[in-house]
Amino acid sequence: MKSFNQLIFLFLLVFFSKTASAQNKAIDVQHYSFSITLNDSNNIIRGKAGIEFIIKQPASEVYFDLAGPNDQTRKGMKVISVTEGNNELKFTQDANHVNVYFNEPLPLNAEENITISYSGVPADGLIISKNKFDHRTFFADNWPNRAHNWIPCNDHPADKASVEFIVTAPDHYQVISNGMLEEETNLPNHLKLSHWKEDMVLPTKVMVIGVADFAVQLAATIGCIPITSWVFPENRDNGFAQYSVSKKILPFFINYIGPYPYKKLANVQSKTIFGGMENAGNIFYYQNSVASGSALPTNIDSDEPLFAHENAHQWFGDEASETDWPQVWLSEGFATYMTNLYMEYRYGVDTLKKRMQHDRDRVIQFYKERKTPVVDFSEPDSLMLLLNPNSYEKGSWVLHMLRRQLGDEAYQKGIQNYYATYKGSNASTDDFMHIMEKVSKQNLGVFFKQWLYSAGYPIIKGKWKYDNNNKSMHISINQMQDYVFTFPLQISIRGAHQTIIKTINITNRNTNISIPLDFKPLSIIPDPNVNLLFEGDIANWK
Repeated sequence: MKSFNQLIFLFLLVFFSKTASAQNKAIDVQHYSFSITLNDSNNIIRGKAGIEFIIKQPASEVYFDLAGPNDQTRKGMKVISVTEGNNELKFTQDANHVNVYFNEPLPLNAEENITISYSGVPADGLIISKNKFDHRTFFADNWPNRAHNWIPCNDHPADKASVEFIVTAPDHYQVISNGMLEEETNLPNHLKLSHWKEDMVLPTKVMVIGVADFAVQLAATIGCIPITSWVFPENRDNGFAQYSVSKKILPFFINYIGPYPYKKLANVQSKTIFGGMENAGNIFYYQNSVASGSALPTNIDSDEPLFAHENAHQWFGDEASETDWPQVWLSEGFATYMTNLYMEYRYGVDTLKKRMQHDRDRVIQFYKERKTPVVDFSEPDSLMLLLNPNSYEKGSWVLHMLRRQLGDEAYQKGIQNYYATYKGSNASTDDFMHIMEKVSKQNLGVFFKQWLYSAGYPIIKGKWKYDNNNKSMHISINQMQDYVFTFPLQISIRGAHQTIIKTINITNRNTNISIPLDFKPLSIIPDPNVNLLFEGDIANWK
């Protein structure tokens, strides 16, 4: 996911972050089948959720996440019935759950299949509104755990399941969802049924539907993967041109990481609250992602980094998912750095350096506001706070420094092995570390501890002087932050007619070294190739 407006996040923190975020470990959902009926008269949806699951803790009752009715807002989902085959089951509802009671205790690993019928006006999760052209639209927007506002589920990234959506809506709408279109049938009373089915297991955060008046184009076919563009009809020309950029992006990631995990890729203009949302196989972009006006913008690839970010999420975040919310850098940091790798591939190493410099500035500024590590357990009930430069830019910087430490070949092999190991599953930061250690044959414990589990980064204050008699340069470097980091510091020593680059291995708070030098230096530039997350400089010793 790519953020685009921090003011929105401040609102979201107040409005959404108090919902339950803990994992329901008593069940393991295998498959969801959601039948959703929409209409143009009001915002009430009618739903029927078929849920196949396995019992992981013996019990006579289970619960699913579902936002119940709220008398003040008159929103929320009211459960009408719960059945198992032809048998009615007892149930109760509270603000965020539906509790289902079985007639007898369920043993460990029992396989169950129930149907929950419900209706109501979604408080969130399914955004029912009008687009910028004043046309009614329905767009699911589930991240992080907002899916339970409109579908009963285990609303946590660790419980992944296959899914199908059977949507009945007025027949002027087109419907896009995960997976492939199984059926589209016109019904009486100007209704249409659209059935989409995804066989790959997904976290609920990326299970969605989009229902709107669309113009649809096949932009390209990469291998056997159709890439389509779904834009509002008024944006047809510009939208088709701009949204086709994925045909350039997808081949790079397929080559760098591994096969694309889904059977299609649809790029969708939507009402997501984010800049882009990486829904599996059908990415939603903010509605102003298409340029206005009749003339095509000069640079139709201006949103190329946004598309690259969301495309990268199809591998990292969707197919290989984090085990829990504090591990979200495995999604956002990966997508951010994969974007930078793609931009380096397309436009050269100078583009990578500029992007890393920009990202470093973002990390430094954020640290001045909030001193937390990348793997952050401090906000278990305020998940939107995790959408910050630690998860995105600092996570990306960790991968960049890891790449430089291991070398390009070992790094890419490690990334490929990590993805191959955890595709269709979930991973933690330690899982990733163990894969990279195995591939590189290096002990990475110190690296991961300081960059991911500790707050901050090196803040250095250095000074240098030249000894003309002994033809040597003396350098003193002090780490000013609380935690002492270990890192290689590359420096560029610049004279009047030549420049040399040296690497200093920093292992202590204070480092003092002498370097033989047969010319008088004019300046020292730390990290000339932009390979270190740090702040500070090395000044002339006066």
